[in-house]
Amino acid sequence: MSIALYRIDDRLIHGQVVVGWGQPLDLRFIVLVDDNVAGSEWEQELYRMGVPPEMAVHFATVADAAGQLARFEADPQPGIVLVGDVATMQRLVIASAGRIHAVNIGGVHHQAGRTGRMRYVFLTPAEETGLREIAALGVAVTAQDVPGARPVPLAELLQSTISA
Repeated sequence: MSIALYRIDDRLIHGQVVVGWGQPLDLRFIVLVDDNVAGSEWEQELYRMGVPPEMAVHFATVADAAGQLARFEADPQPGIVLVGDVATMQRLVIASAGRIHAVNIGGVHHQAGRTGRMRYVFLTPAEETGLREIAALGVAVTAQDVPGARPVPLAELLQSTISA
């Protein structure tokens, strides 16, 4: 089945990813793409503790992940590629040279300088530009916190506002 989901979630590996998405999609692996975490054994161990034993976790830099996407896509078991921010996903989409066709925004939470677009998506102007640039590369960008929720297309997301 290959990669079932490319997701932006600033909490990275947590219950909503592992249980909320993992069970319905029958995920068997997670590729956590983060240049810093890829080089930190203790952070990797922390993230591994949040994953059941039957689910493998691979840690990769953007460059390594882009180079291994074909291998992950060829895996007969379903997996997810997970990044923590828009900029990392944008770098991965560019480096993947057309391999990524859809991106899920699952959780970009409130911080100073971000505008609330949905209860789980807050974006800076630079992040909005990054998402538009991802979409301009032919990638379908939607926001969806859990599998049962309606995927919200990027144009609709960027027109929405909520108070923090």
